[in-house]
Amino acid sequence: MQKVIIIKYGELTTKKDNISFFLNTLKNNILKTLSKYEFDLKMDMGRMFIYASDEVLPKIIQELQYVFGIHEIILGYIDNDLEIDAIKNNSLDLISKKEFKTFKIETKRSNKHYPITSMEISRMVGSHILKNIANINVDVHNPEVLFEIEVRQNEVLYFDTKYPTLGGYPVGTLGKGLLMLSGGIDSPVAGYLAIKRGVKLEAIYFESPPHTSIQAKNKVLELANILAKYNAKMKVHVINFTRIQEEILKKLPNEYLITIMRRMMYRIGERIAYRNKCLILVNGESIGQVASQTLTSMKAINEVVNLPVIRPVACFDKLEIIDIAKKINTYETSILPFEDCCTIFVPTHPVINPSREKCEEYEKMLDYEALINEAIKNEEIIIVGEEESNKKFDDIL
Repeated sequence: MQKVIIIKYGELTTKKDNISFFLNTLKNNILKTLSKYEFDLKMDMGRMFIYASDEVLPKIIQELQYVFGIHEIILGYIDNDLEIDAIKNNSLDLISKKEFKTFKIETKRSNKHYPITSMEISRMVGSHILKNIANINVDVHNPEVLFEIEVRQNEVLYFDTKYPTLGGYPVGTLGKGLLMLSGGIDSPVAGYLAIKRGVKLEAIYFESPPHTSIQAKNKVLELANILAKYNAKMKVHVINFTRIQEEILKKLPNEYLITIMRRMMYRIGERIAYRNKCLILVNGESIGQVASQTLTSMKAINEVVNLPVIRPVACFDKLEIIDIAKKINTYETSILPFEDCCTIFVPTHPVINPSREKCEEYEKMLDYEALINEAIKNEEIIIVGEEESNKKFDDIL
Protein backbone atom coordinates (compact mmCIF):
# COMPACT_ATOMS: atom_id res chain seq x y z
CA MET A 1 0.00 0.00 0.00
CA GLN A 2 1.15 3.53 -0.77
CA LYS A 3 0.35 6.47 1.50
CA VAL A 4 -1.48 9.33 -0.25
CA ILE A 5 -3.21 12.62 0.53
CA ILE A 6 -6.71 12.63 -0.95
CA ILE A 7 -8.37 16.00 -1.60
CA LYS A 8 -12.15 16.14 -2.04
CA TYR A 9 -13.80 19.13 -3.73
CA GLY A 10 -17.26 19.28 -2.17
CA GLU A 11 -19.14 22.39 -3.36
CA LEU A 12 -17.01 22.71 -6.50
CA THR A 13 -18.59 19.61 -8.02
CA THR A 14 -21.86 21.58 -8.39
CA LYS A 15 -20.32 23.93 -10.96
CA LYS A 16 -21.13 21.71 -13.96
CA ASP A 17 -19.98 23.54 -17.13
CA ASN A 18 -17.48 25.65 -15.14
CA ILE A 19 -16.03 22.84 -13.06
CA SER A 20 -12.79 22.63 -15.08
CA PHE A 21 -12.08 26.31 -14.42
CA PHE A 22 -12.65 25.93 -10.67
CA LEU A 23 -10.62 22.72 -10.42
CA ASN A 24 -7.70 24.06 -12.47
CA THR A 25 -7.63 27.19 -10.31
CA LEU A 26 -7.61 25.04 -7.19
CA LYS A 27 -4.83 22.90 -8.63
CA ASN A 28 -2.72 25.97 -9.46
CA ASN A 29 -3.30 27.41 -5.97
CA ILE A 30 -2.19 24.13 -4.42
CA LEU A 31 0.92 23.98 -6.61
CA LYS A 32 1.86 27.52 -5.55
CA THR A 33 1.24 26.77 -1.88
CA LEU A 34 3.34 23.60 -1.98
CA SER A 35 6.06 24.90 -4.31
CA LYS A 36 8.81 24.38 -1.71
CA TYR A 37 8.08 20.65 -1.40
CA GLU A 38 8.77 17.66 -3.64
CA PHE A 39 5.56 15.81 -4.47
CA ASP A 40 3.46 14.38 -7.30
CA LEU A 41 -0.10 15.55 -7.90
CA LYS A 42 -2.70 13.64 -9.92
CA MET A 43 -6.32 14.66 -10.35
CA ASP A 44 -9.64 13.63 -11.81
CA MET A 45 -13.09 15.21 -11.68
CA GLY A 46 -13.77 13.72 -8.25
CA ARG A 47 -10.60 14.45 -6.27
CA MET A 48 -6.86 15.10 -6.25
CA PHE A 49 -4.10 12.78 -5.04
CA ILE A 50 -0.79 14.00 -3.62
CA TYR A 51 2.14 11.60 -3.24
CA ALA A 52 5.20 12.57 -1.19
CA SER A 53 7.66 11.15 1.33
CA ASP A 54 6.51 10.31 4.84
CA GLU A 55 8.62 13.18 6.14
CA VAL A 56 6.93 15.77 3.91
CA LEU A 57 3.30 14.56 4.06
CA PRO A 58 2.45 16.13 7.48
CA LYS A 59 3.87 19.49 6.35
CA ILE A 60 1.85 19.36 3.14
CA ILE A 61 -1.34 18.61 5.08
CA GLN A 62 -0.70 21.62 7.31
CA GLU A 63 -0.21 23.90 4.30
CA LEU A 64 -3.33 22.58 2.56
CA GLN A 65 -5.48 23.55 5.53
CA TYR A 66 -5.03 27.21 4.48
CA VAL A 67 -6.20 26.59 0.90
CA PHE A 68 -9.79 27.58 0.11
CA GLY A 69 -11.80 25.31 -2.17
CA ILE A 70 -10.89 22.03 -0.44
CA HIS A 71 -13.82 20.18 1.13
CA GLU A 72 -11.86 17.37 2.77
CA ILE A 73 -8.23 16.42 3.31
CA ILE A 74 -7.75 12.72 3.96
CA LEU A 75 -4.58 10.81 4.68
CA GLY A 76 -5.23 7.47 3.05
CA TYR A 77 -3.67 4.51 1.32
CA ILE A 78 -3.86 3.21 -2.23
CA ASP A 79 -3.27 -0.35 -3.43
CA ASN A 80 -3.50 -1.98 -6.85
CA ASP A 81 -4.63 -5.36 -5.53
CA LEU A 82 -8.42 -5.62 -5.99
CA GLU A 83 -8.76 -9.13 -4.59
CA ILE A 84 -11.17 -9.33 -1.66
CA ASP A 85 -8.58 -11.06 0.55
CA ALA A 86 -6.17 -8.18 -0.02
CA ILE A 87 -8.93 -5.68 0.83
CA LYS A 88 -9.74 -7.56 4.04
CA ASN A 89 -6.10 -7.81 5.14
CA ASN A 90 -5.23 -4.23 4.24
CA SER A 91 -8.25 -2.97 6.18
CA LEU A 92 -7.33 -5.05 9.21
CA ASP A 93 -3.73 -3.85 9.09
CA LEU A 94 -4.78 -0.18 9.03
CA ILE A 95 -7.63 -0.27 11.54
CA SER A 96 -5.62 -2.34 14.05
CA LYS A 97 -3.31 0.67 14.53
CA LYS A 98 -6.20 2.62 16.09
CA GLU A 99 -7.66 2.41 19.59
CA PHE A 100 -11.43 1.90 19.61
CA LYS A 101 -14.30 -0.13 20.96
CA THR A 102 -16.81 0.38 18.13
CA PHE A 103 -16.38 0.70 14.37
CA LYS A 104 -18.20 0.77 11.08
CA ILE A 105 -17.06 -0.11 7.54
CA GLU A 106 -18.39 1.92 4.63
CA THR A 107 -17.59 0.89 1.07
CA LYS A 108 -18.06 2.76 -2.17
CA ARG A 109 -17.76 0.79 -5.41
CA SER A 110 -17.16 3.26 -8.25
CA ASN A 111 -16.06 0.26 -10.33
CA LYS A 112 -19.54 -1.13 -11.01
CA HIS A 113 -18.05 -4.17 -12.77
CA TYR A 114 -16.46 -5.39 -9.55
CA PRO A 115 -18.18 -8.72 -8.77
CA ILE A 116 -18.87 -8.00 -5.06
CA THR A 117 -21.33 -5.29 -4.00
CA SER A 118 -20.46 -2.47 -1.62
CA MET A 119 -22.58 -3.89 1.20
CA GLU A 120 -21.03 -7.33 0.80
CA ILE A 121 -17.50 -5.88 0.91
CA SER A 122 -18.34 -3.96 4.10
CA ARG A 123 -19.82 -7.08 5.69
CA MET A 124 -16.84 -9.28 4.74
CA VAL A 125 -14.26 -6.74 5.90
CA GLY A 126 -16.16 -6.09 9.15
CA SER A 127 -16.39 -9.81 9.87
CA HIS A 128 -12.66 -10.25 9.24
CA ILE A 129 -11.85 -7.42 11.67
CA LEU A 130 -14.15 -8.81 14.37
CA LYS A 131 -12.43 -12.21 14.12
CA ASN A 132 -8.96 -10.74 14.55
CA ILE A 133 -9.39 -7.95 17.10
CA ALA A 134 -10.81 -8.74 20.53
CA ASN A 135 -13.33 -6.72 22.55
CA ILE A 136 -14.72 -4.59 19.74
CA ASN A 137 -18.19 -4.25 18.21
CA VAL A 138 -19.85 -2.87 15.12
CA ASP A 139 -21.91 0.31 15.64
CA VAL A 140 -23.60 1.51 12.44
CA HIS A 141 -25.05 4.67 14.05
CA ASN A 142 -22.31 6.24 16.17
CA PRO A 143 -19.01 4.38 15.74
CA GLU A 144 -15.76 5.55 17.30
CA VAL A 145 -14.01 4.66 14.04
CA LEU A 146 -15.56 5.00 10.59
CA PHE A 147 -13.31 3.16 8.15
CA GLU A 148 -13.98 3.85 4.47
CA ILE A 149 -13.02 1.84 1.40
CA GLU A 150 -13.42 2.74 -2.25
CA VAL A 151 -13.01 0.18 -5.00
CA ARG A 152 -12.02 1.99 -8.18
CA GLN A 153 -11.27 0.77 -11.69
CA ASN A 154 -7.63 -0.21 -11.09
CA GLU A 155 -7.04 0.38 -7.39
CA VAL A 156 -8.55 0.40 -3.93
CA LEU A 157 -8.52 3.47 -1.66
CA TYR A 158 -8.51 3.21 2.12
CA PHE A 159 -9.53 6.41 3.94
CA ASP A 160 -7.69 6.67 7.22
CA THR A 161 -7.50 10.11 8.89
CA LYS A 162 -9.49 13.25 8.00
CA TYR A 163 -8.31 16.80 8.64
CA PRO A 164 -10.37 20.02 8.97
CA THR A 165 -10.51 22.34 5.96
CA LEU A 166 -11.72 25.86 5.14
CA GLY A 167 -14.15 24.98 2.34
CA GLY A 168 -15.20 27.92 0.16
CA TYR A 169 -14.07 28.58 -3.42
CA PRO A 170 -10.52 28.60 -4.81
CA VAL A 171 -9.02 32.07 -4.48
CA GLY A 172 -9.22 33.95 -7.77
CA THR A 173 -12.22 32.17 -9.25
CA LEU A 174 -14.53 35.11 -8.50
CA GLY A 175 -12.22 37.96 -9.54
CA LYS A 176 -10.37 40.54 -7.48
CA GLY A 177 -11.42 42.97 -4.76
CA LEU A 178 -9.86 45.82 -2.77
CA LEU A 179 -10.10 45.47 1.00
CA MET A 180 -10.31 48.68 3.04
CA LEU A 181 -8.02 47.43 5.79
CA SER A 182 -7.72 49.22 9.13
CA GLY A 183 -6.07 48.09 12.33
CA GLY A 184 -9.36 47.06 13.93
CA ILE A 185 -10.98 43.67 14.47
CA ASP A 186 -13.63 43.83 11.76
CA SER A 187 -11.88 44.52 8.46
CA PRO A 188 -9.43 41.54 8.59
CA VAL A 189 -12.41 39.26 9.27
CA ALA A 190 -14.28 40.79 6.33
CA GLY A 191 -11.21 40.17 4.17
CA TYR A 192 -11.00 36.54 5.27
CA LEU A 193 -14.67 35.94 4.45
CA ALA A 194 -14.27 37.54 1.01
CA ILE A 195 -11.24 35.37 0.25
CA LYS A 196 -13.26 32.33 1.32
CA ARG A 197 -15.76 33.06 -1.46
CA GLY A 198 -13.01 32.99 -4.08
CA VAL A 199 -12.15 36.72 -4.19
CA LYS A 200 -8.46 37.52 -4.63
CA LEU A 201 -7.72 40.57 -2.46
CA GLU A 202 -5.51 43.61 -2.49
CA ALA A 203 -5.71 46.00 0.45
CA ILE A 204 -5.74 49.75 0.96
CA TYR A 205 -4.62 51.37 4.21
CA PHE A 206 -4.96 55.05 5.12
CA GLU A 207 -2.23 56.45 7.35
CA SER A 208 -2.06 59.94 8.82
CA PRO A 209 1.43 60.71 10.13
CA PRO A 210 2.28 62.23 12.57
CA HIS A 211 -1.20 61.65 14.00
CA THR A 212 -0.85 57.90 13.42
CA SER A 213 2.33 56.05 14.32
CA ILE A 214 4.64 53.69 12.45
CA GLN A 215 3.44 51.03 14.91
CA ALA A 216 -0.12 51.50 13.60
CA LYS A 217 1.09 51.01 10.03
CA ASN A 218 3.12 47.93 10.94
CA LYS A 219 0.13 46.52 12.78
CA VAL A 220 -1.95 46.73 9.60
CA LEU A 221 0.86 45.18 7.54
CA GLU A 222 1.00 42.30 9.99
CA LEU A 223 -2.77 41.81 9.60
CA ALA A 224 -2.28 41.79 5.83
CA ASN A 225 0.52 39.26 6.27
CA ILE A 226 -1.82 36.96 8.23
CA LEU A 227 -4.49 37.25 5.51
CA ALA A 228 -1.84 36.52 2.89
CA LYS A 229 -1.68 32.93 4.17
CA TYR A 230 -5.10 32.45 2.61
CA ASN A 231 -4.58 34.83 -0.33
CA ALA A 232 -1.07 33.64 -1.45
CA LYS A 233 0.26 37.18 -1.02
CA MET A 234 -1.21 40.63 -0.44
CA LYS A 235 -0.50 43.92 -2.19
CA VAL A 236 -1.11 46.78 0.26
CA HIS A 237 -1.70 50.30 -1.08
CA VAL A 238 -0.68 52.74 1.66
CA ILE A 239 -2.29 56.18 1.26
CA ASN A 240 -1.07 59.23 3.18
CA PHE A 241 -4.34 60.75 4.40
CA THR A 242 -2.87 63.51 6.58
CA ARG A 243 -3.64 66.57 4.42
CA ILE A 244 -7.16 65.42 3.65
CA GLN A 245 -7.88 64.70 7.29
CA GLU A 246 -6.45 67.99 8.49
CA GLU A 247 -8.43 69.97 5.90
CA ILE A 248 -11.63 68.22 6.96
CA LEU A 249 -10.87 68.90 10.62
CA LYS A 250 -10.08 72.55 9.97
CA LYS A 251 -12.96 73.52 7.67
CA LEU A 252 -15.97 71.28 8.31
CA PRO A 253 -18.52 70.98 11.13
CA ASN A 254 -17.37 68.58 13.81
CA GLU A 255 -20.33 66.22 13.59
CA TYR A 256 -19.71 65.55 9.87
CA LEU A 257 -15.97 64.75 10.19
CA ILE A 258 -16.32 60.97 10.02
CA THR A 259 -18.92 61.00 7.25
CA ILE A 260 -16.86 63.23 4.94
CA MET A 261 -13.65 61.39 5.81
CA ARG A 262 -15.25 58.08 4.84
CA ARG A 263 -16.58 59.54 1.59
CA MET A 264 -13.02 60.60 0.72
CA MET A 265 -11.68 57.15 1.54
CA TYR A 266 -14.31 55.57 -0.69
CA ARG A 267 -13.41 57.88 -3.57
CA ILE A 268 -9.73 57.03 -3.25
CA GLY A 269 -10.47 53.32 -2.81
CA GLU A 270 -12.57 53.24 -5.97
CA ARG A 271 -9.83 54.86 -8.06
CA ILE A 272 -7.17 52.48 -6.71
CA ALA A 273 -9.54 49.57 -7.37
CA TYR A 274 -10.18 50.56 -10.99
CA ARG A 275 -6.46 51.04 -11.58
CA ASN A 276 -5.74 47.53 -10.29
CA LYS A 277 -8.68 45.80 -12.00
CA CYS A 278 -10.56 45.15 -8.76
CA LEU A 279 -14.27 44.52 -9.24
CA ILE A 280 -15.46 45.40 -5.72
CA LEU A 281 -14.56 47.27 -2.55
CA VAL A 282 -14.63 45.17 0.63
CA ASN A 283 -14.86 46.61 4.14
CA GLY A 284 -15.56 45.61 7.72
CA GLU A 285 -18.65 47.72 8.36
CA SER A 286 -21.23 46.15 10.68
CA ILE A 287 -24.71 47.67 10.76
CA GLY A 288 -25.20 49.99 13.73
CA GLN A 289 -21.83 49.34 15.35
CA VAL A 290 -20.68 52.99 15.15
CA ALA A 291 -22.18 56.27 13.86
CA SER A 292 -20.76 55.84 10.35
CA GLN A 293 -22.37 52.39 10.11
CA THR A 294 -26.04 53.28 10.48
CA LEU A 295 -27.99 52.55 7.33
CA THR A 296 -28.38 56.29 6.66
CA SER A 297 -24.65 56.84 7.07
CA MET A 298 -23.78 53.89 4.83
CA LYS A 299 -26.09 55.27 2.13
CA ALA A 300 -24.59 58.76 2.34
CA ILE A 301 -21.04 57.41 2.19
CA ASN A 302 -21.77 54.83 -0.51
CA GLU A 303 -23.21 57.45 -2.88
CA VAL A 304 -19.78 58.72 -3.94
CA VAL A 305 -18.78 55.45 -5.67
CA ASN A 306 -20.20 53.30 -8.46
CA LEU A 307 -18.19 50.19 -7.64
CA PRO A 308 -20.09 47.58 -5.59
CA VAL A 309 -19.24 47.66 -1.89
CA ILE A 310 -19.28 44.25 -0.15
CA ARG A 311 -19.67 44.14 3.64
CA PRO A 312 -19.16 40.50 4.70
CA VAL A 313 -19.70 41.19 8.44
CA ALA A 314 -22.59 43.65 8.01
CA CYS A 315 -25.05 41.42 9.88
CA PHE A 316 -22.65 39.93 12.44
CA ASP A 317 -22.57 41.13 16.01
CA LYS A 318 -19.26 42.01 17.64
CA LEU A 319 -18.89 38.74 19.51
CA GLU A 320 -19.39 36.74 16.30
CA ILE A 321 -16.72 38.84 14.57
CA ILE A 322 -14.32 38.38 17.49
CA ASP A 323 -14.82 34.61 17.37
CA ILE A 324 -13.74 34.52 13.71
CA ALA A 325 -10.84 36.91 14.39
CA LYS A 326 -9.54 34.52 17.05
CA LYS A 327 -9.98 31.55 14.72
CA ILE A 328 -7.91 33.18 11.93
CA ASN A 329 -5.31 34.59 14.38
CA THR A 330 -5.90 38.29 13.66
CA TYR A 331 -7.47 39.16 17.02
CA GLU A 332 -4.32 39.55 19.12
CA THR A 333 -2.79 41.85 16.50
CA SER A 334 -6.00 43.85 16.05
CA ILE A 335 -6.24 44.74 19.74
CA LEU A 336 -2.72 46.18 19.94
CA PRO A 337 -3.15 49.80 21.18
CA PHE A 338 -2.08 51.78 18.09
CA GLU A 339 -4.67 54.20 16.67
CA ASP A 340 -5.36 54.55 12.96
CA CYS A 341 -7.17 57.11 10.81
CA CYS A 342 -10.59 55.84 11.80
CA THR A 343 -10.04 56.30 15.54
CA ILE A 344 -8.25 59.66 15.78
CA PHE A 345 -10.20 62.95 15.80
CA VAL A 346 -13.48 61.16 16.53
CA PRO A 347 -16.16 63.82 17.21
CA THR A 348 -18.05 63.78 20.50
CA HIS A 349 -21.44 63.69 18.75
CA PRO A 350 -21.04 62.35 15.19
CA VAL A 351 -24.08 62.64 12.94
CA ILE A 352 -25.95 59.34 12.64
CA ASN A 353 -28.38 60.44 9.91
CA PRO A 354 -26.26 62.48 7.48
CA SER A 355 -27.93 63.91 4.40
CA ARG A 356 -26.53 63.86 0.90
CA GLU A 357 -27.25 67.56 0.53
CA LYS A 358 -25.27 68.47 3.64
CA CYS A 359 -22.35 66.26 2.58
CA GLU A 360 -22.17 67.91 -0.83
CA GLU A 361 -22.51 71.38 0.70
CA TYR A 362 -19.62 70.80 3.10
CA GLU A 363 -17.44 69.15 0.46
CA LYS A 364 -17.60 72.34 -1.59
CA MET A 365 -15.49 73.89 1.18
CA LEU A 366 -12.65 71.53 0.19
CA ASP A 367 -10.54 71.29 -2.94
CA TYR A 368 -10.89 67.55 -2.49
CA GLU A 369 -10.10 66.54 -6.07
CA ALA A 370 -6.63 68.04 -5.77
CA LEU A 371 -6.16 66.46 -2.36
CA ILE A 372 -7.25 63.05 -3.60
CA ASN A 373 -5.00 63.22 -6.66
CA GLU A 374 -2.03 64.14 -4.49
CA ALA A 375 -2.71 61.27 -2.08
CA ILE A 376 -2.99 58.73 -4.91
CA LYS A 377 0.11 60.08 -6.64
CA ASN A 378 2.14 59.47 -3.48
CA GLU A 379 0.79 56.01 -2.64
CA GLU A 380 3.23 53.45 -1.28
CA ILE A 381 2.87 49.82 -2.37
CA ILE A 382 4.04 47.03 -0.08
CA ILE A 383 3.81 43.32 -0.88
CA VAL A 384 3.37 41.02 2.11
CA GLY A 385 3.16 37.25 2.24
CA GLU A 386 6.44 36.67 0.43
CA GLU A 387 9.73 35.96 2.17
CA GLU A 388 11.36 39.16 0.96
CA SER A 389 8.37 41.24 2.05
CA ASN A 390 9.04 40.48 5.71
CA LYS A 391 12.01 42.83 5.51
CA LYS A 392 9.85 45.78 4.54
CA PHE A 393 8.28 46.46 7.92
CA ASP A 394 9.47 46.38 11.49
CA ASP A 395 8.37 43.99 14.21
CA ILE A 396 5.22 45.48 15.76
CA LEU A 397 5.45 43.69 19.10
